[in-house]
Amino acid sequence: MSHMTKLSFRLVLALFASAASVAAAGDVSGAPDPAKLRLASANVLVVDAVGGQPIYAKAADEVTSIASLTKLMTAMVILDGGQPLDDLLEIDVSDFDFLKGSSSRLRLGTQLSRREMLRLALMSSENRAASSVARHYPGGTHAFVSAMNAKAQMLGMHHSRFSDPTGLSPENVSTANDLAKMVRAAAEYPLIRDYSTTPSAYVEVDPAGRILGFNNSNRLVSSDGWEIKLQKTGYIREAGRCLVMLATIASKPVVIVLLDSIGKYTRLGDAERVKHWMETGDAMPEAIKRVVAHTKASTSLPKSRGPVRGTFKAVKSRH
Repeated sequence: MSHMTKLSFRLVLALFASAASVAAAGDVSGAPDPAKLRLASANVLVVDAVGGQPIYAKAADEVTSIASLTKLMTAMVILDGGQPLDDLLEIDVSDFDFLKGSSSRLRLGTQLSRREMLRLALMSSENRAASSVARHYPGGTHAFVSAMNAKAQMLGMHHSRFSDPTGLSPENVSTANDLAKMVRAAAEYPLIRDYSTTPSAYVEVDPAGRILGFNNSNRLVSSDGWEIKLQKTGYIREAGRCLVMLATIASKPVVIVLLDSIGKYTRLGDAERVKHWMETGDAMPEAIKRVVAHTKASTSLPKSRGPVRGTFKAVKSRH
């Protein structure tokens, strides 16, 4: 990523901070009362995205498995590596999940560009896509994981350890504090911001023109009530339901880290509770909680269809 790109994103954060300065005065002295926020997630951190000051914390230094939140680190290592995004990669049997037995619609032999693999890994948390980009890294997956751990240390994530590029391994561990650092670092990559918040996409997965539709694993990106700049979900049994986001709430850019939530919708409910608390200073009323709990995703893509305009067509390698 160019020096100018990093500067431009930091300028955006600075402008957000300026807009919020009257209410926040550049610190957390005007933050709502933490006693009014009741969250079900075991580990929580809400941080000012500009200055890094904590707004709310709950067991934020506890080391825990992080599941597919891992893919934000995977994406940064891919982009840092500088390999051509239009190179064609192929799904191999070694990309299959023999640890958790998770499913994937990317069949053996599917060929997609590195760009499309990255998009699917971030948007739909596609494990085979994440595995494939790591496997095609110089030196293979082992070298890729080493680069992930080196990047973590560089970012000051000293309580984090990565064992694989997908997050399927429970040995991928971190803390809420470390993950906030990862989110802020990942937000400096325009492609990560773009791909992680893409609501849905069609992808051409074979020469015959078979098209698959993929949805974002976080339905909040399609909500009119949210302004999300970056996000990633995660789930394995050892980690529980996890969610990280960079979002603008009450004119303030904040990083939200929610780890080890029990129940399919608990992490989304917790995100809504954080948002309501920051906007009003009060706990979310029970009536609103019930509405949030029963809200379903309003849009979805068909699993497959014929060729359509605007598909992300795979291209041949330039090597």
